Amino acid sequence: MDINATLFGQMLTFAVLVWFTMKYVWPPITKTIHEREKKIAAGLEAAERSKRELEMAEHKVLAIIRDAKQDAQRIIDQANLNSAKLIEEAKSTSRIEGDRIIEQAQGEIAREVAKAKDALRAQLASLVIAGAEKVIAHDLDAKTHDELLNALVDEI
Repeated sequence: MDINATLFGQMLTFAVLVWFTMKYVWPPITKTIHEREKKIAAGLEAAERSKRELEMAEHKVLAIIRDAKQDAQRIIDQANLNSAKLIEEAKSTSRIEGDRIIEQAQGEIAREVAKAKDALRAQLASLVIAGAEKVIAHDLDAKTHDELLNALVDEI
């Protein structure tokens, strides 16, 4: 094998091909590769950012849920206190009303008793007078009769 012009021609063609590739083909390829690297890096960064935002959102949601539970418990406690207060007020009102009704009934009973006593006194007085008249009509005079009646009225 001779080293001849063919080998030099092939070397020259290879050198032109390498130069042409380095000059016109390689820069767009490297540019595309760099752009894709940037896009991939941006996508990874966006994914990481989204992951952090998701975690923050989950923490916020948990905090909101916790606050809502606390608010609900506070509302329930307040409702229980209000219901207990209303029950106590109703008990107090019913006690006062019951006491008033009892006092009213006792006053009415006292009036009825007084009325009955007055009626009994009047009947007793008329019976005593009638009986005394019968007895006195036979045995006593008018002066003794008046003294006896006055004594009976004082006793009654």
